[in-house]
Amino acid sequence: MYRQSPVHDGRRAVLLIEDDPAVRRSLQLLLRSRGLEVRAHGSSRAVLADPAAMDAALLVADFRLGDGDGVQILESLRQKGWVGPAVLVTGFASDQLEARARNAGFSLILKKPLVEGAFADTVERLLR
Repeated sequence: MYRQSPVHDGRRAVLLIEDDPAVRRSLQLLLRSRGLEVRAHGSSRAVLADPAAMDAALLVADFRLGDGDGVQILESLRQKGWVGPAVLVTGFASDQLEARARNAGFSLILKKPLVEGAFADTVERLLR
């Protein structure tokens, strides 16, 4: 069971990792329009160096990143004690990746391109 979602300024915090700046900004704006706080990063290194990452209620991570991958990020956060739900986003879905992601603790694997409304609804559902 996940602990209750952390709330900052009355909003639930989402940790978003996406290396494409345009996609990252689009998803960040979409989630903020739903009243969510979003901490967005473009690399594994940046998110793992952010002490506020551990306060996130939910992780949304792209699979392929320039300096690692989303599965490695979740594994690192779990080793530090983070227990929230996580969503992996990928354009490179395979049975092998799905098994690896599930073993790491991802709740969902979403395939790109994302349908923005469905994506935001999914995030909100996982935060409830």
